[in-house]
Amino acid sequence: MSTRGAGTADVVTAKLTGWVEPVVAAAGYDLEELVVRPAGQRSVVRVVVDRDAGVSLDDVAELSRALSEVLDAQDEALGRSPYVLEVTSPGVDRPLTLPRHWRRNVGRLVGVAVGPDAGREQLTGRVLRVDDGGVVLAVEKGGTKKGQVRKAVGERTVPWAELGEARVQVEFTRPAGHRDAALVDHGDDDEHDDEHDDEHDDEHHDDHQDDDETHDDETDDETDGDVPEDAEDEHDDEQDPTGTSAVDASGKPGRPAPRRAPRDPRSRRGGNK
Repeated sequence: MSTRGAGTADVVTAKLTGWVEPVVAAAGYDLEELVVRPAGQRSVVRVVVDRDAGVSLDDVAELSRALSEVLDAQDEALGRSPYVLEVTSPGVDRPLTLPRHWRRNVGRLVGVAVGPDAGREQLTGRVLRVDDGGVVLAVEKGGTKKGQVRKAVGERTVPWAELGEARVQVEFTRPAGHRDAALVDHGDDDEHDDEHDDEHDDEHHDDHQDDDETHDDETDDETDGDVPEDAEDEHDDEQDPTGTSAVDASGKPGRPAPRRAPRDPRSRRGGNK
């Protein structure tokens, strides 16, 4: 697949569009754009699709497999040149040029030029409704400076003929009711899952402590249990160097009585003076 030269690129793009568009339409999508660009020794075929229900990662993977089969079958017509297929959905920076683009962005904040061609003004507003007559915007003002909050100033209906260039504004939170809200997880669910995990960890920790305490009690019971008398006698015998139990004058067990060293039977030198 070669895209050298404008004329060649147009011919290749036209062929690809004829093969790709029926597959995209059969899967329930609109072909928003098809671009072929060179990338070293190969070409990149970028297919941009969209639909009212939105496009998920699973949708992209499924459509990519279907398009790959079609392009592989046309390998001879493409000159057996290597290529990379990219299937994606429109980004937020893509201009809103058709009624379906506006319909699919209800709830989004947009920046748009409105009014007659000779004197258009720039507005920022949230798309409320889209009908055959045009677009209804909740116009907002302010927010141009850091820390400044935008304020709603009212609704405005703009006919299709007075809609100029428009682009979706980037927001850190998805607006409630937007079609893409169903394609992502909600933060509340994540917090609930985290709390559930914490409770589970606490219960597991408590059970572990109870097991440890039970094990310690059993160990203490084994240690404090009755010791056989023979074992006590053996223990006392080991403590008494004479091999008998140490008993004091009262007959009660106690510390061994001190023993005097045996007297030397030999007489002392020098005798008595």
